Amino acid sequence: MFNQTVLENKIALVTGGGRGIGKAIVEELATAGADVIFFYNSSGDKALALQEELQSKGFKVTAMKMDVRDRKQVTATIDEVIKLKNQIDILVNNSGIVKDGLLMGFTEEEIRAVFDTNIIGMFNVTQSVVPYMMRKRAGKIINISSVSGNAPGRGQSNYAATKGAVNAFTKALAVELAPRKIQVNAIAPGVIETDISQEVRNAAADQILAEILLKRFGKAEEVAYLATFLASPYADYINGQIMYVDGGFKMG
Repeated sequence: MFNQTVLENKIALVTGGGRGIGKAIVEELATAGADVIFFYNSSGDKALALQEELQSKGFKVTAMKMDVRDRKQVTATIDEVIKLKNQIDILVNNSGIVKDGLLMGFTEEEIRAVFDTNIIGMFNVTQSVVPYMMRKRAGKIINISSVSGNAPGRGQSNYAATKGAVNAFTKALAVELAPRKIQVNAIAPGVIETDISQEVRNAAADQILAEILLKRFGKAEEVAYLATFLASPYADYINGQIMYVDGGFKMG
């Protein structure tokens, strides 16, 4: 757990913050002192429950509904955030979906859905947030990628393509924004114990664990610890990096 003042007076935005890794990131950023606004689309009940839970503990947390795929909605929502808070210091692009399957079996909708959320959504949110960071000449952007962007499994061609794009986007944006003192990094989780990985863990747990050096699945909070570190002053000299939280996946 980080010092409760390490992110004091910082405004942090987290997309896809209602469940899984996003939820853990919201919790850790809030615990570290940030004023966190997190966005949800389909997980409304979970998001509002998380907001109520953290607010009851005295943390500054606000849940807002936003579809990252809808450019106009994203722009309007970020404008609303600025009216409320007058600044944005940290952005965690966490929204993402998985629709695994073999290439020949994908429908156009299944391909577009993954790209629209995982890539277009990231562009929409980042484009809306960056101008405010540029004016302040400071900011931390953390993109949630995946080991699939570098070491994909069977049936992940659409998902892996988006995560490879996240990695390239991270590096290119780090170069572009460095003159404005904005840092951009990515976290690539391995197989983490969340709802999104439940199906694959149930179907092939032994096979997956055999490929992980630490012989266990990761926990959402282990990803959140790194996100909080990257958002903090402790990581002020880290930029343009893809950092893996995967227990040593496919290294054996």
